[in-house]
Amino acid sequence: MSDNVQYDDDRVVAEQGDPPDTTMAIVVYALHLAGIVTGGVTALVGVVIAYVYRGRGPAWLDEHYRYQIRTFWLAVLYFAVSAVLTLVLIGFVTWLAAVVWLVIRCVKGIKGLQEQRAPDNVDTWLV
Repeated sequence: MSDNVQYDDDRVVAEQGDPPDTTMAIVVYALHLAGIVTGGVTALVGVVIAYVYRGRGPAWLDEHYRYQIRTFWLAVLYFAVSAVLTLVLIGFVTWLAAVVWLVIRCVKGIKGLQEQRAPDNVDTWLV
């Protein structure tokens, strides 16, 4: 890493100079959110994009792609558990909780992109 890197609470923040292009990362977050309406089809497209673009930018941007990939796979798990729990009628509540969880993670990610820093708690199962 170069000497002109800024640090914010042990997270790498954007290097001085031209900011990296965050368009695809924003698109992936939008595709994750659209997956709520499309039954996950757009989220699948988004995770493929995240896998393709991972490793092509600065460390803080790569953390966003890692965060998006984890968000996709955790969402698959949470929605699958909700589908099974629907048989005992509590699945509707857990499905709603999973939707809220997904929205919060995407909003936090977009906010981190706007601030050009890595998302908080990439490895967490919660928000």
